[in-house]
Amino acid sequence: MMRNLVPAGVRSGMSRFDTTQWSMVLGAQGSGDDARAALESLCRTYRPPVFAYICGRGYASDSAEDLTQSFFARFLELGHYAQPDPSRGRFRAYLLTSIKHFLINAEVEAHRVKRGGRIQFESIDANAADTVVPADVNDPEQAFEQAWALAVLDAALRRLRKEAQLAGRGELFDHLRDFIAEQPDEEDYARVAAALNLRRNTVAVSVHRLRHRLRTLVREEVAQTAADHGELEVELRELRNALGEAFR
Repeated sequence: MMRNLVPAGVRSGMSRFDTTQWSMVLGAQGSGDDARAALESLCRTYRPPVFAYICGRGYASDSAEDLTQSFFARFLELGHYAQPDPSRGRFRAYLLTSIKHFLINAEVEAHRVKRGGRIQFESIDANAADTVVPADVNDPEQAFEQAWALAVLDAALRRLRKEAQLAGRGELFDHLRDFIAEQPDEEDYARVAAALNLRRNTVAVSVHRLRHRLRTLVREEVAQTAADHGELEVELRELRNALGEAFR
């Protein structure tokens, strides 16, 4: 199914990348209110992959939560993203490299920190406790990639739901949400059609339109983390790989 969500040939009409969130940060070298706001938005959206990676490294949930907060506080404060680095073209790759370096330093510092000497950081995400780590993943990088892909889908689905609500179709979207990424059977169509007092074909057409729009929104979400079109195509391939057969 995921192959259908982000086919290589689909275009969102975005031919320039100078206004995407990550390109804005890189172009401003981390300075300016707009660049700061863009970076904070990216960090909120892609907090789950960092938390998943840390958990995948064997940290307990509460320790992983503290480390995640500390990582983003330092990431935002120190501005390492503004320094030359081959991986800066893709926010996902740069974030993974950054969290690896952070944990190395954190483990070294842990041996030097005296009791009561830790700095407490405020979470950048009010819903931090709701983070879900991909199940049955023993490899931390795989956990990161899967959580990243799920974060992209979640962001796209939230945008799709908002669009449906603004169009007065919020109830329809809520009934069809589970059908967007997974093909429903005839009983599912019939059940929803009866609940909404619609024809079965009307429901099927609505699902098709939602899937088509989701493909565009997924691409737009990924584009926000890439510096150019080439990097975008790489990210879309990685996204498909991370989600696996269930979404192809």
